[in-house]
Amino acid sequence: MRNVSEIIEQYLKQVLQQSPEGAIEIQRNELADQFQCVPSQINYVISTRFTLEKGYIVESKRGGGGYIRIQRIELRSHGSILDLIFQTIHSHIDQVTSEGLIYQLQEGHFISTREANLIKAAISRDVLSFKLPLRDEIRAKILKAMLISLLSK
Repeated sequence: MRNVSEIIEQYLKQVLQQSPEGAIEIQRNELADQFQCVPSQINYVISTRFTLEKGYIVESKRGGGGYIRIQRIELRSHGSILDLIFQTIHSHIDQVTSEGLIYQLQEGHFISTREANLIKAAISRDVLSFKLPLRDEIRAKILKAMLISLLSK
């Protein structure tokens, strides 16, 4: 059985997919009422599952007519994918950011689930058992090499 966070995430992704603009505006309290949860649950879902690393831009306006706007960043061309890789992966990258990038590439169908799982296994902190910052430097080199190899078809 899925938890409330997963249900809210799937609902928001479905609404985003149906949006011709690729963006939605939601009222936090209305969504909380719809899913019979507290508004902070909505905040949690948005802040953890709709991040820039995962390919989303989130804006919020507080106050009486306040809203939360979620927009999906679309990777349209091969060049924009490589740009994203080089902008995200510098000389080092932490595990959360790297997993967000992998998630975004998988969601965009640029890499398969199997490829994503292999990459995540290779760059996990359990496998790269070095002290920081060396671990993040090695992760960046491995991740960049794997993604360029996979995406340069």
